[in-house]
Amino acid sequence: MQTSIATVCLSGTLVDKLHAIADAGFDAVEVFEPDLIAAPQTPEEVRALCDRLGLRIALYQPFRDAEGVTEPEFAQVLRRAEAKFELMDRLGVDTVLVCSNVATASIDDDAVSAAQLARLADLAAARGKRLAFEALAWGRFIDDYRRAWRIVERADHPALGVCLDSFHILSRGHDPADIERIPGEKIFFVQLADAPLLSMDVLSWSRHHRLFPGEGGFDLPAFVGHTLRAGYTGPLSLEVFNDVFRQTDPARTARHALRSLTVLEDALGTDARPVPAPHELDQVEIKAQDTDAVAAVLERIGFAPSGRHVTKPAWLYAAGDARIVLNEHNATGTAPHVAGFGIRVDRPEDAAARAERLGAQRAHRRLLAGETDLPAVLAPDGTEILISGPQSGAAWPGEFAGGHGTPDPSIRGIDHVNLTEPAADIEEAVLFYGTALGLTRESSAELAGPAGLVRSQVLRSGDGGVRLALNVVPPLAERTSTTQRHAQHVAIACDDLPGLIGRARARGLRTVPVSANYYDDLGARFDLPPGELERLREAGLLYDRDAAGEYLHCYTETIGTVFFELVERRDRYDGFGAANTPVRLTAQHLSH
Repeated sequence: MQTSIATVCLSGTLVDKLHAIADAGFDAVEVFEPDLIAAPQTPEEVRALCDRLGLRIALYQPFRDAEGVTEPEFAQVLRRAEAKFELMDRLGVDTVLVCSNVATASIDDDAVSAAQLARLADLAAARGKRLAFEALAWGRFIDDYRRAWRIVERADHPALGVCLDSFHILSRGHDPADIERIPGEKIFFVQLADAPLLSMDVLSWSRHHRLFPGEGGFDLPAFVGHTLRAGYTGPLSLEVFNDVFRQTDPARTARHALRSLTVLEDALGTDARPVPAPHELDQVEIKAQDTDAVAAVLERIGFAPSGRHVTKPAWLYAAGDARIVLNEHNATGTAPHVAGFGIRVDRPEDAAARAERLGAQRAHRRLLAGETDLPAVLAPDGTEILISGPQSGAAWPGEFAGGHGTPDPSIRGIDHVNLTEPAADIEEAVLFYGTALGLTRESSAELAGPAGLVRSQVLRSGDGGVRLALNVVPPLAERTSTTQRHAQHVAIACDDLPGLIGRARARGLRTVPVSANYYDDLGARFDLPPGELERLREAGLLYDRDAAGEYLHCYTETIGTVFFELVERRDRYDGFGAANTPVRLTAQHLSH
């Protein structure tokens, strides 16, 4: 599969964009005219740079308002086209995107549009150029790719074909199956964009809310499948207008973009490789210059120290199947934070290779005598993901020696890990964790807190053994100097949480206080058994219930940017107590 991307997808200057696109590994690029106009480099210099970077300029775009006009207006179209074809000669590109008219069209007649496009194609062919005609979703008269094809077919010119853009087709609800009626050689270019399923005017939707494949609600594998069955052999090119992507690091966005095309390629079955499904969260690593305060909280919860690492300043705390590593190695100047987590799969190396193919960087770990070789990769934000298998998962805890104590028997394992992401990075994070780890995206939620709305996106393995909750940091919290308001946390699965809390409190554990108003409301919302509301109030526990079961939970104090959630799932409850999140956020806000 040939890969391409439009320069409009990225931030920075044209030179910045081209370097980022090449470094990410794209084969080709669409040069967006405003990027070239603003660049100080000549077209010849841009062409030379692309040659040095190994990038083919596959498309120059856009050429607007070319058809459906009066004859005097069309004379001006031809004049503009002459200048653009000369520019394309200098750039070394042979195909230009011609958009359906949105501004100057005054003649709603296929015959007129076909004749004018044929005359424009005559001019293009004389310069060795091709026109890819695209029906914009908001075109004045031509807003359907099927009509665009009828006009191209009527014009019957070898230098005239169609450009198919997934957004313009799918946003209007047009059936893409008819793409297969178009001869492959007449599909000159294919542009791809996903998008959330919104109810708004299509122009604003297009200009601000497009996403990379796999991040929205469009069925892009089906769309691309139709183009391939039609016989299209050109590049699949990303054209994503998005306010966030045009403000973030172009190198990171370009890697994110190429990852989305790799995921799409797998979904098409052209190079499909099964994702080794993770079974469980094997460990969580908390890193800091000084982890003593975190260790104290873990011991109060009921974890027992399993010893110090044989080669570095790191300690393992365990209870049931829950394993938490406190790591002070190379952590000078850092406060406690979730630095990584481990998953267990049947084929660790295959899982790591899959993540690498999707653009993850392999984490190079120096192994000394007595250490288990666990493959590891880095998420886009640097979070380390350690991948263990049936044998290595049982072996690596043996690297820690000198443990003592008995863990609380009510602790069963790690229920889920909650990570925070800036708004600019959330789509990339969701795509990465979902595809690289083989997790399924569940519905997202937006929850109010003192620092703004918190958007939460849950991803999970098929059996629920691995659950990740990704929270978007509210803009106010991103700007504030304190990090406490958007701390990450590790949820510990327990049996008999009321009993565990009683013992933990006797060991000195402090949990986030819950307001009296919460319990008054809880009693009104749920018909609880006699005495249950008072037991929850006395234990300081939050509660939720649905048709499948019940959920009890509470939160510890925050240390650095880490806190712990203790949870008890009863029956088949599979949620996260989302309704209680505003209570937790407010309590944490007031405690700092």
